[in-house]
Amino acid sequence: MSVSRTRTSVRAALAGGIALSSVVLLSGTAFAHVSVQPQGEAAKGGYATVNIKVPNERDNASTVKVEVNFPLDHPLASVMPQPLPGWKAEVTKSKLDKPLELHGKKINEAVSKVTWTADGSKIGPGQFQQFPLSLGRLPEDTDQLVLKAIQTYDNKEVVRWIEEQKEGAEEPENPAPVLKLSAASEDHHGGAAPSSSADTDEKAGHDDEKADHQETSVSSASSATDTTARVLGVIGILVGVAGVAFGVLAGRRRSA
Repeated sequence: MSVSRTRTSVRAALAGGIALSSVVLLSGTAFAHVSVQPQGEAAKGGYATVNIKVPNERDNASTVKVEVNFPLDHPLASVMPQPLPGWKAEVTKSKLDKPLELHGKKINEAVSKVTWTADGSKIGPGQFQQFPLSLGRLPEDTDQLVLKAIQTYDNKEVVRWIEEQKEGAEEPENPAPVLKLSAASEDHHGGAAPSSSADTDEKAGHDDEKADHQETSVSSASSATDTTARVLGVIGILVGVAGVAFGVLAGRRRSA
């Protein structure tokens, strides 16, 4: 084997290793979509606290607006955003064709959209933000809620997370966030219903505080684990590439 051919083999091995390590490092961001994550149980007929998780998928722009739409064919009587520093939340309601009945009262309108607009804050490249919501009462006639979302960047780019997953098909490019609902509990409420508005506010405050603490801990642990796994994977790849290169050079010396 000539010296030039040996050098070519080594360079090819190194190039392959670098390309593979790049895939390892970037694969985590390739599937980062807007999603909805319940804190605890989201049972049919009950109440739940959820986080709308919004990752920034661009390297040269920041997210400055997030819009989440709620299906009116399975309306929610109550959708309350938790105050979030640096963001302004706006709740939009729409009239219902068929009124809801909650705690003996008829409700003629329901929340159809919640919009968060940056007000001193933003989601920068390599970052994500969670937008907490209190939802209730959850419908009993469906297994999931599709919450279509629209993400706007400061360069005017708009990404529409509105594609619904079809059974047996591959995941769409821009899937809509889906909240899976668990079976109703024995009292058919998924938890005790609040007896007054004061009780509701107090319960929501405690639930949101607990949810924030849990989500912070889980997010930190997940981030650390993910980073460690990627670093170890890249190190393993580079070590393997070095071994291949060493073997090629050793074979060249024995041949000489």
